[in-house]
Amino acid sequence: MRASVPTHPWRLLVAAIALPGLVGLAVLAFAWPAARTAPRDVPVGILGTSPAAGSAVEHLDSMEPDAFDFRFYVDPAGAVSAIHDRAVDGAFDVEPDSITVYTAGAASPAIAQLLATAGAGLAAQAHVPARADDVVPLSAADPRGTVFSAALLPLTICGVAIAATVAVVLGFRPAWRQVLALAVISGSTALGAYFVAQGLLGALPHHAVATWAALTVTIFAISAAVAGSFAVLGVPGLGVGAALMVFVGNPFSGASSAPELLPDAANHFGQWLPPGAEVSLLRSTAYFDGNGAAPHLGVLVAWAVGGVGLIILGHHTSLGRSGRSEADNVSAQVRAEPLTLPADRSVDVEARRSGLRAECLPGS
Repeated sequence: MRASVPTHPWRLLVAAIALPGLVGLAVLAFAWPAARTAPRDVPVGILGTSPAAGSAVEHLDSMEPDAFDFRFYVDPAGAVSAIHDRAVDGAFDVEPDSITVYTAGAASPAIAQLLATAGAGLAAQAHVPARADDVVPLSAADPRGTVFSAALLPLTICGVAIAATVAVVLGFRPAWRQVLALAVISGSTALGAYFVAQGLLGALPHHAVATWAALTVTIFAISAAVAGSFAVLGVPGLGVGAALMVFVGNPFSGASSAPELLPDAANHFGQWLPPGAEVSLLRSTAYFDGNGAAPHLGVLVAWAVGGVGLIILGHHTSLGRSGRSEADNVSAQVRAEPLTLPADRSVDVEARRSGLRAECLPGS
């Protein structure tokens, strides 16, 4: 039996203060972006330079200052092409007798609804009919884009779990073997995630290979970064990496709305973290033929390369010595070990065996 360790009162005091503080920070990280959701410099197109178009710009800007970043196009084809290229999130075609709003639900259902509502307001002011045209719609099986927001947190946690399993529980050594294990498991996990998201839910209907590759790069970037933090800093590094991905990257990703609807700090910082880059990359690969994917792919590759570098650094320098010893200890504990009994228990078992043998002897 393991001896009990005395608990000092000051430890309880530290836990009573630190743990509620950490919980409060986690709640703040998730609740603050959601509570401050509003359009901020959303790129939208305006067709033509007529007085009606200029009046529409003035009206939209007066209703919500700094909400839109206007780009001007000469015809609907140019505006729709810009939407497909992810240069703008929508466009207003303002005519004297009608208003047409071009949206892209696949880029963000929230922004598409915002633009449709703004177009209806313009039409009501001008007393003309309004029409919304979703030129890049979401899959009919996921018309509100809920799979994107619902799948982000499990994928992020999955990346952290892969890092902990490979680096700590299984203790893969040397560095190249750990990196290879992370890559293989990331690829197979991404395949399973794609099967669920598309095969069962129908939410990623286009470019299967590119979408699977995007999922693989995302999971590998998260797991490599967390495993690299552990290789250099030990258990504290594992905690820091997990907290950064789950409690910062996830709520700052804009998965349930759009990056342009988050506060500026959350928008800019969140897109430099793997969860935020993942959502934007998946939208580009699954619905926009890869347009606009390069910056987000670059972010994920940078995290993956940085994580691999930290793994190599931690395994080949003194920086990672404590992390390696901790991982080795955990790995040793989870391996199968021979069952050992205390001395008095082993004597008791042997005595019972002797009694059973005596009972089985002939004439006993």
